[in-house]
Amino acid sequence: MVTSGAQAAEMASTELPRFSVRSRADLIAAVPYLLGFHPAESVVVVAMRGPRVTFAARADLADLTGPVAADRSAGAVDGAPAAGGPAEVARHLAAVVAQQPTDRATVLGYGPASRVTHAVDAVRQALAEVGIGVLDALRVTGGRYWSYLCQEPECCPPDGTAYDSGTSQVAAAAVLAGQVALPDRAALVAQVASVEGDERARLRRAAQRAGRRFADLVIRVPGANRSGGRSVRAAGSTAIRAAQRRHQRGERLDDDEVAWLTWLLTDLTVRDLAWERTDGRDADIALWADVLRRAEPELIAAPGSLLAFAAWRAGEGALAAVALERVLAPHPDYSLALVVDDLLRRGVPPTRLARWPAVALPGVVRPRPRRGRRGAR
Repeated sequence: MVTSGAQAAEMASTELPRFSVRSRADLIAAVPYLLGFHPAESVVVVAMRGPRVTFAARADLADLTGPVAADRSAGAVDGAPAAGGPAEVARHLAAVVAQQPTDRATVLGYGPASRVTHAVDAVRQALAEVGIGVLDALRVTGGRYWSYLCQEPECCPPDGTAYDSGTSQVAAAAVLAGQVALPDRAALVAQVASVEGDERARLRRAAQRAGRRFADLVIRVPGANRSGGRSVRAAGSTAIRAAQRRHQRGERLDDDEVAWLTWLLTDLTVRDLAWERTDGRDADIALWADVLRRAEPELIAAPGSLLAFAAWRAGEGALAAVALERVLAPHPDYSLALVVDDLLRRGVPPTRLARWPAVALPGVVRPRPRRGRRGAR
């Protein structure tokens, strides 16, 4: 997907455990749990309001240290081309942070000084321009950190300060609260990658059977009006409800159920039924991640977009980003993916849709009528 403007940031709003961050080492230990993976070659902004961490956003170090190649391949969120170069990437990162409930931030750069220093300086300047105070600016690499703002050798020695996140109480609290920090971003990408081998062969056969079944259903719709066909909508509603019940019980759909659901989701009215029923619950994320991984390549657009939406609602911006990358590479114009991509790029907090689906996304979906008293219209 080619989008004008700066590269967007991966982000995580903090529906997170309220652990105490008492030192630079504690903050460094917290970052992987804020993002969902251990960052490398990255710049991370951790935003706070008062004593509480409220938000974290990440950008690739490469996009903050030099010209971005015009033909860089598509990802929504952190993989989209940055038309304006490093300065615009820094400004976009700051603008995203400024949309959040925050009054100060710490900037962390991961990598060698020759690349990190300039990037951190650019982000600090951009944050200052939008009125966000910078508490500290750190470079982190090889088990040591350096502060760009502290000049006291006793506190911040020239050769850096060693830290061990494995012994941090912050990391222990995050694990106890069920937070996960994957080894790197590649491990996160693997969580949404297509299954292969014998399982893919079975799923391909199931998809062929489901495709014939779907074609028969569409043919029976009066006037061949798929979008308005009651039979398609009814089948879709039944399949969505059954799938969500199964995942809420911790069960997994079989191959034929996955194939049938992915074909039904090609109908936009069915897709929107699923969208209305998708929130940031763990069961929703598990369902759409599983369906995305098992769907045939031509059928991934709806489940991948629904996963991205669920992940964004849960504050898991990095997971939303990698799901969108999978969708937008083969389906660059898919409407729901573009909606979620826009939410991420603009740094819209998930709390804006706290009453979903009884609230509207302008120009995209109408608000659902509230249930009133019996007899009310």
